[in-house]
Amino acid sequence: MFTLRTLVEDPSLELRVLVPGPDGALDEPVAWVHNTELPDPSRYVRHRELVLTNGLWADRVAPAEFVANVRRADAAGIVFGLRQETPVTPPELVEACRDARVPLLEISPAVPFTAISEKVAALYTEERQSALVGMVRRGDALATAISRGAGASGVLQVLRREHELPLAVVDRMGRPLAIAGADLDAGALRAVATGLTHRPPPLELDLGSAGRASLFLVGAVGDVDAALVCLRPVHELSRLEQDALEQAARFLSLEVAKQQAVQAIEMRFASELLEMVLSGGARAAEVPGRLRAFGVDPDGPLAVWALAFAGAEATLPGLAEVVGEFFAAEGVPAVVAAGSQDVVTVLSWRGPEHPLAERLVAAVHDRFADRRPVVGLGGTAQGSASLREPLVRSREVCRTLRRTAPGPAVRAYADLGTYRLLLGMQNADTLRVLTETVLTPIREHDAARGGDLEKTLRAYLDHDGHWAATATALHVHVNTLRNRLAKIADLTGRDVNRTPDRVDLFLALEAADLL
Repeated sequence: MFTLRTLVEDPSLELRVLVPGPDGALDEPVAWVHNTELPDPSRYVRHRELVLTNGLWADRVAPAEFVANVRRADAAGIVFGLRQETPVTPPELVEACRDARVPLLEISPAVPFTAISEKVAALYTEERQSALVGMVRRGDALATAISRGAGASGVLQVLRREHELPLAVVDRMGRPLAIAGADLDAGALRAVATGLTHRPPPLELDLGSAGRASLFLVGAVGDVDAALVCLRPVHELSRLEQDALEQAARFLSLEVAKQQAVQAIEMRFASELLEMVLSGGARAAEVPGRLRAFGVDPDGPLAVWALAFAGAEATLPGLAEVVGEFFAAEGVPAVVAAGSQDVVTVLSWRGPEHPLAERLVAAVHDRFADRRPVVGLGGTAQGSASLREPLVRSREVCRTLRRTAPGPAVRAYADLGTYRLLLGMQNADTLRVLTETVLTPIREHDAARGGDLEKTLRAYLDHDGHWAATATALHVHVNTLRNRLAKIADLTGRDVNRTPDRVDLFLALEAADLL
């Protein structure tokens, strides 16, 4: 954009500054020029336009009122044209501009207003031509960066050659794809990810300690998949800077689409690997080659893990990518496959599994703060030919953990009792039938009479059927305990002194906890 100083420094216009206005006013951008003799031009003058006038309004309104009207329109300033009738700019106008802090310029009677209009048009044309040339050159540089595999980082490098802006590219999972001159902590990354889930996403965000940032949306396959983040609010960006950022965001869409295609291929290959392991037969012979393609040694020890969210029947978009990033950061070769209910990982691993699995849980929780991740460890296979059993075990343990009340987030197959695995294999309807058949009479009795039969039954089973220990824990007499257990037998038809009946009662309570 051109400025008042640009016009003043052109000798052909013969402009003289009478009132410079506030500090820096002469260097503020001017949008256009507006010739008017209306007493109140505020309805027609646009923001940052330069008002050209000969003062023909002077017989209808005082200079102070005219200046106030111009100021209300937020004009860039006033140019007063001298003529034969007014060879000197009226002192009242000069004083009014000084009081209102509005820049006032005087133009020689020998120079018509059309000279200013022509100069402004030429400046505007030159500016637009320069911007278009710059956009073409920038487009060539961006295309070259993308074609040579420079990725999102290459795009930011091209931008920063022209504009020293703090920039980052962040995807909808809160992952920084590229950073140049910006400092974004975990909170800021989460804020960007949350903003991208909104429909429509915001164009500005408060990123806490990083300040207010502008978002230029990056779409891949019909959706917003990332944002080009500039750590400046929109009003602090010039039009040229905004145009450059918008252009870069369009090129980033190509890069994000390419990355998504690669990830989709990798995920499909990983899912096919699980199918090969489970199907056995001829397809099992392909497993070693598929593992090698992911950098996993098929002849070494292989651990199988299954990860999901507690209480959820499905995974979330991006979960497999987060798991893959974790193992890449840990330097652990792994194949990560996303299923509908869990994410399975086959990894080369020697040594204890729990510490690494706990770190994985923490990493996933950082990305999905409102979810509780759980990991089932299926054990270790000595080579790819033995993968099927640990794969099945890991998923069964994970399924059990998904349905279990808050407890350890990481469990191995050996950590779970057989009864838990058996219950974990049942669907919710089966568990509900078991619970209702056995526990409903007890719960209805407790609800109607304010009783403690269910609490008593749990305590009795927790103390392995020891009468004295149970009575002490409940703070009741042993006879009271006997009466309560007898009532439970009457209501359910199951006697706690008989092993099959005690098993039924125990499984019903465990099923209730799973539900």
